[in-house]
Amino acid sequence: MSAATFDAIIYNFGLFAVFVFALTGAVCAAKKELDIFAFILAGVVTGIGGGTLRDVLLNIDQVFWIEDPAYLSICIFASVITYYAAHWVVHLDKFLLWLDAAGIALFAVLGTQKAMLFGAPPLVAVVMGVMTSTIGSVLRDIIMQQRLVIFDPEIYVTACLAGSTSYLALIYLEVEPLTATLIASSLAFALRGFALALDIRFPSYQLSKLQSRELKKQQDSQEP
Repeated sequence: MSAATFDAIIYNFGLFAVFVFALTGAVCAAKKELDIFAFILAGVVTGIGGGTLRDVLLNIDQVFWIEDPAYLSICIFASVITYYAAHWVVHLDKFLLWLDAAGIALFAVLGTQKAMLFGAPPLVAVVMGVMTSTIGSVLRDIIMQQRLVIFDPEIYVTACLAGSTSYLALIYLEVEPLTATLIASSLAFALRGFALALDIRFPSYQLSKLQSRELKKQQDSQEP
């Protein structure tokens, strides 16, 4: 495969991931019953927020959406479409979760790939991949004043980490980059999708239950 063909495929993967994230951001604005400008803000922040922070931390001369405004345009497009079709889109929660799973899978791999391209050490490249796939959603949740998705006991960040790490490993094993991209993103998507389908979550720390048990023990010990 030629370098130009590979670059074109990766570029379109990136556009798709940005579109998906922007769509999920705009849907949050729809559920809050906000105006079209809020839709666009939520869509843009979610779509390009993670990649922006990645490029800034990697000290890249031009942030990706400034170098290529197509990314910004597709965020705005997705947000406006969502605004006018909100009455229909908001009922597609499950479908949007699966779209989001595809988005984080691609972003995790593409973020790692770009970090490696700019000479980041392996650990930093993995962190950049996870950051690319999660920070947009974090910023969305902050401006929408809702619980951060990364704080939910779901298989979310773990799926991103799996995609990022597996891509790095495959590249070091000298697997062809496009093949590595497809395998790693498929792994991340499968892990997130498996968790969604079976409602698998990490156990959360139950402080209140522990306190209740301790209180009950104290009460039992005081009984004659």
